[in-house]
Amino acid sequence: MTSLTRRTLALGLAALPLPALAQSRAPGLKADDQALVDRAVAYLEGLAEAKGRFVQTDPRGSTSQGAVYLKRPGKARFDYDAPAGLLVVSDGGRVSIANSKLKTFESYPLMATPLSLFLARQIRLDRGVVISRVSRLSDGFSITARDGKKQAEGQITLSFTDSPLRLAGWTVTDAQGQSTRIRLTQLEKASGLAPSLFVLNDPRAKNPGRARM
Repeated sequence: MTSLTRRTLALGLAALPLPALAQSRAPGLKADDQALVDRAVAYLEGLAEAKGRFVQTDPRGSTSQGAVYLKRPGKARFDYDAPAGLLVVSDGGRVSIANSKLKTFESYPLMATPLSLFLARQIRLDRGVVISRVSRLSDGFSITARDGKKQAEGQITLSFTDSPLRLAGWTVTDAQGQSTRIRLTQLEKASGLAPSLFVLNDPRAKNPGRARM
């Protein structure tokens, strides 16, 4: 797995749209578009903890799947099914990727990615975050956002279904135009998720001589 592929993987999996998107109308948004954003805000604010399954499609079209655990603000755990050997954890500040097959461990700051747009406790769309598109879909809608200050790379698109309103997944597109898509299945509210789920330490620390980056 190349460094670019691993980075795209991290961007896709850690894009947790858990905090509020807006509290007032964003500049340039039409009233009906803002209404959809407001619906998404209300739903996401009520999703304090959740668990389910995910299916990932990488930029090359390859798919993989596993179990997902979410806890706002900003925490998540993605356990890949065998034989992937991957574990991705967001602790609210960094996204860490452990690959047991390759014996690698990498960590990325959230603020260097579009993920930071949605991982803060509160995000104001009139303060540096740009909603570039609100689209109607056959079974719901999507919201695309980017960092207006261009401090984060790429953009993120959140997808929602209607009847009932549900987070269906997200797509992260990096600065090179490569997209990683996460589709959520069996997502349901949870409570009392163990804090240890959202901690991932470098397993190589016990044997630094074999460290690979």
